[in-house]
Amino acid sequence: MVRYAVLTSSDMGASGKREDASGDIAVEMMNEAGHELVDRAITPDEMPRIVEQLKRWSFGSEIDVVLTTGGTGLGPRDVTPEATKDVIEYEVPGMAEAMRAESLKVTPMAMTSRAIAGVRAGTLIINMPGSPGGVRDNLAVVLPVLEHAVEILSDSHRGPHPI
Repeated sequence: MVRYAVLTSSDMGASGKREDASGDIAVEMMNEAGHELVDRAITPDEMPRIVEQLKRWSFGSEIDVVLTTGGTGLGPRDVTPEATKDVIEYEVPGMAEAMRAESLKVTPMAMTSRAIAGVRAGTLIINMPGSPGGVRDNLAVVLPVLEHAVEILSDSHRGPHPI
C-alpha cells in the first residue's frame, strides 16, 4: 500500500471557480488500487506555493508519493515542473517519458507536456496534466510500478541521494 497526497495546481480551482475533477480522478484510481490518501490540496499556479506544499509533504515519512495535477503545459502560469525541479534531489525520467509516450497514442498534444517525476527525501513526486483524461491516462502508466518504487525508496535512507 502506498500512502499518497494529491496537489492540484489551478488558479480557477484554488479560487473555487472550478471543480477539481483531475484530483478526483487521481484519488479514485489510487483508492481503487488499494492505496491510502493522506492529504489533498489545491494551490494557485504560483511557484512559491507549490514549492512550499511539496516540501511540506516530502518532509518526514508519512507520504510515499505526491501526485500533482495541472501546470505542466506551455502557458506562462504553468510552473509545476519548475517548482518540482526546485525541490527534488534527482529526477526519475523514465516515468515522465513513459507517460508522454503512452499519451501520444491518444493525442498529439502530449508533446507539449513538460511533466517530470523525481524524488525528495524518499518521497516520489510525479507531475501529471490538469485534464481528467490526462490524469487517467498518465496515472494508468505509472500505477503498476508505484509500490515497487516506494519499496526501493523505503530501503534507502530518507536523506539526500548520493549523487
